[in-house]
Amino acid sequence: MEEVFGWMAWTPPVAVFFTAIVLMLIGMTIWEIKSPTTERRGFLPISTTRGDRLFIGLLTAAYLNLAWAGLTEMDQAIGAAVGILVLLIVMRWG
Repeated sequence: MEEVFGWMAWTPPVAVFFTAIVLMLIGMTIWEIKSPTTERRGFLPISTTRGDRLFIGLLTAAYLNLAWAGLTEMDQAIGAAVGILVLLIVMRWG
């Protein structure tokens, strides 16, 4: 596949990934405008806002996905599903 901008190939999974991130950020911005957040404590050892939990959840999902890809031979779609599940758990109860 031809590289775009000389450094990255935009495959459909890459486009879906970045589109999902942009949609999450837009959704969180609208949610914050309509209903400002307050800090709360969940299972994370710090008080967090929705935006904090989104950031922590995205980082956690990314590291889990990298570990899944590097340490297992299992299907990457399963690793992505695990990452999304962890993101949802952090967003809800973190």
